[in-house]
Amino acid sequence: MIPGRKPNLLGGIVHTIPQVAELSAGPTYSVMRMCENLIDFRKKVTLAVLDCEGHRPVPDYVRRFAQTGGLGRLGASGDMFAWLRKSAIDGTASIIHSHNLWLMPTVYPGWISRLYWTPSVCSPRGALAAAAFSSGSKVKKPFWSIVQRPSLQYYTGFHATADLELADIRRHGFQQPVAIIPNGIDVPSLVRTPGRRRTLLYLGRIHPNKQVEVLVRAWAQLEGEHTEWQLRIVGTDIDARGYLEKMRKLAEELGLERISFDGELVGEAKLDAYRSSDVYVLPTLTENFGVTVAESLAAGTPVIVTKGAPWPNLETNGAGWWIEHGIGPLVASMRFAMSRPREELEEMGRRGRQWMMNDYAWPTLAAKMLEFYEWIYRGMSPGDKAPWIDVTGKRQWRPRAKAR
Repeated sequence: MIPGRKPNLLGGIVHTIPQVAELSAGPTYSVMRMCENLIDFRKKVTLAVLDCEGHRPVPDYVRRFAQTGGLGRLGASGDMFAWLRKSAIDGTASIIHSHNLWLMPTVYPGWISRLYWTPSVCSPRGALAAAAFSSGSKVKKPFWSIVQRPSLQYYTGFHATADLELADIRRHGFQQPVAIIPNGIDVPSLVRTPGRRRTLLYLGRIHPNKQVEVLVRAWAQLEGEHTEWQLRIVGTDIDARGYLEKMRKLAEELGLERISFDGELVGEAKLDAYRSSDVYVLPTLTENFGVTVAESLAAGTPVIVTKGAPWPNLETNGAGWWIEHGIGPLVASMRFAMSRPREELEEMGRRGRQWMMNDYAWPTLAAKMLEFYEWIYRGMSPGDKAPWIDVTGKRQWRPRAKAR
């Protein structure tokens, strides 16, 4: 934080995200931990989410809003918009920070910034990457042109988790300032619990974007070579229904014997999965950050990840492999890692854990986010900004009188 500066946010901080139903999802984890660490700075924080049938219990700082009948597919909620509008008018919200795209909770903050004084920040969470942007339903293109993009034009600033995401934001023509702040990680105690059989772990959403099929096919080429190894796939297909069953059937068709599909794991069970594995593998097509990579490293497990995720320093830090896309590079890197002695992989894991402790601690990153908010409030002067705030765009935000 700039020496001599004290926080000057007058009201609360509101975050919005469409849902927090899946505990193991990267955005759910990252957004909630950011909120909790901002609360540790004695800030009033509310996380606004859409309610849904069978919604799991949520912390007190989470506020759930009913969806508007007939527009559920778009995540519309008149209650949420009315509450955000009221919070902007009465000053109880100093800033509104939305996460993800493609649903109305990420549209409302832009509307609020257009109509009222309250500034807004958007974290696209990888949604502007070329692969993610071009995939999805037929509704996405008109929704982008008519609703999402016009709303984003009125946002005060953006948050990117890496330089790759900054490039995506600029490629779409947005000129607002962008804070480059990675996601944080909780670093647990170093307790390793490797089993008799050595384990390759995938943990995350079972989704085509993660290229789980490529991983299964790569394993098919290696299972017979490395009989002491197994592949464990952990996660659900909550946003790609049917894909998990497709992967199970593929494994059966390929005659694979040492592969398991274990469903979603959370809390200690999730941590145990990292701790008991020898290598974590993520062959993702695109990723704005890849929180599971950080979680694995924090637990002392080295990583194989494709260049769809922004982890070039894996190799610099001697903590894993950052590889090209495709089944060939994946097979080669997995074969190499599986041929390493367990002691060598454990040492790589220890280096990765130290890296996470040095650069990705949540309190440090929450302090940066708070500094970004405060810089917005001070008027966003280029000469007053932190070095991790990019202002190569032309547009600057200026407060206006509040509409009533």
